[in-house]
Amino acid sequence: MATTNDLKNGIVLNIDRQLWTVVEFQHVKPGKGPAFVRTKLKNVLSGKVVDKTFNAGLKVETANVDKRTMQYLYKDGSDFVFMDTDTYDQLHVSDAVVGTSADYLLENQNAMVATHDGVPLFVELPASVVLLITFTEPGLQGDRSTGGTKPATLETGAQIQVPLFLESGTKVKVDTRDGSYLGRVND
Repeated sequence: MATTNDLKNGIVLNIDRQLWTVVEFQHVKPGKGPAFVRTKLKNVLSGKVVDKTFNAGLKVETANVDKRTMQYLYKDGSDFVFMDTDTYDQLHVSDAVVGTSADYLLENQNAMVATHDGVPLFVELPASVVLLITFTEPGLQGDRSTGGTKPATLETGAQIQVPLFLESGTKVKVDTRDGSYLGRVND
């Protein structure tokens, strides 16, 4: 148990037997009336975001969420198999929990895996990853102007938009939050 004064971004609350993570919070002390805390909460499982207001000093139940750095090993049917880098324990995480992170996940790559009572909640990748373009249409001579893009397939099978001058076999940096191209990577 904690009070609303202890709220921080990233803390996970147990409200009505559902897990909610605090995205942002603001302590408000109006001129008249009691102080309160305005929060934006995101449901850990569904991703739904809601605004909720708590009276200042109110007790809220925090959830014990274990976040660990794990290494992605391989895909087993519809499950992704991760290994704890400290204990070498393996954890099977379902397709639904991994979600869109699968588009940027390579074997032997590290990711943050959050669990609650041994049940995987979500997989968090680094903000950006380096991936190889396996296929894209060749650029035409003169396609060097800024702003033009074309689709490219990455080694994970995901498709992103890249500048016209990039070719197959080029390594690129990709933002894992929205799949946007961040730049070319030279070996």
